[in-house]
Amino acid sequence: MTIKEIFDLTIEMGVAADFRGQSGVQKFLERKNKKYQKLSDKEKESFDKEALTNPYLDSRIYNIAEDKEIKKVMIGVDIGPAELLIAKTLADIDLVIAHHPLGKGLAHLADVMDLQCDVLNFYGVPINIAEGLMKPRISEVARGVNGVNHQRTVDAARILKINLMNSHTPCDNLAACFLREVIAKEKPETLEEIINMLQGLPEYKKAQAIGAGPKIFVGNKENRTGKIALTEITGGTEGSPKLYEKMAIAGIGTVIGMHISEEHKNEAESANLNVVIAGHMSSDSLGINIFADALEKQGVDIIPCSGFTRVSRL
Repeated sequence: MTIKEIFDLTIEMGVAADFRGQSGVQKFLERKNKKYQKLSDKEKESFDKEALTNPYLDSRIYNIAEDKEIKKVMIGVDIGPAELLIAKTLADIDLVIAHHPLGKGLAHLADVMDLQCDVLNFYGVPINIAEGLMKPRISEVARGVNGVNHQRTVDAARILKINLMNSHTPCDNLAACFLREVIAKEKPETLEEIINMLQGLPEYKKAQAIGAGPKIFVGNKENRTGKIALTEITGGTEGSPKLYEKMAIAGIGTVIGMHISEEHKNEAESANLNVVIAGHMSSDSLGINIFADALEKQGVDIIPCSGFTRVSRL
């Protein structure tokens, strides 16, 4: 596979697992194209044209040092200069794939958060309420990443002549879709049953062994779940803390997420919503593993690093 083929595959898989459905993703891109057509010639010059075809702007190809057949990739949740030096030491790594965004992808992290509005709507929150409450949060995230040294790792890859890309929301979509199917099959009725369900998956079982397994952050193990929502597995980063009240009104009883801030936890508690935190690295690993399996089917060898726990389902 080439780097472009690998990137196209992760986008294709991300779309297939998207809560919006393929038609919803297509409509999202059509809105982007209409917006682009209305711009002046000067505005079009600076417009990120990848937005017209890539629905996940937090996922990109950053550096192609050598456009060759990819036989071995190193994949990590977080890739920095240190991981790139490891890849250089190993010598036979053809491509490094990060999960979390880098460079331009990090600068555009807020652009994927519209997805959360559709995920919330999927679980019954009216779209106008989801969009209204997410708008200031999206703006907050955009300001938060503005001052970050986005290019640090990208520059290191360029100097070291290492091929570099990342897949963030596509892999998070894969994790969310997988968990949605497991929940539909297992039908847990209490928070304890959710924890047991998650611990039955190898990524979470391995995390449990190192003290980072699934935990109940709001509620107790005897609490009944009510409607279970995966509103905090994909969509960039945490949404608005004000959404928990609206989720409860929409009939959601339990939220499963990767991580949660203290402010979000307190708001969920006030709304009488149960919160189960599956785990960050373990949930990221779940999504990455589904993508990695697809790569292995194409004959690509996988070297895991930086928080990524490799589990093959082939």
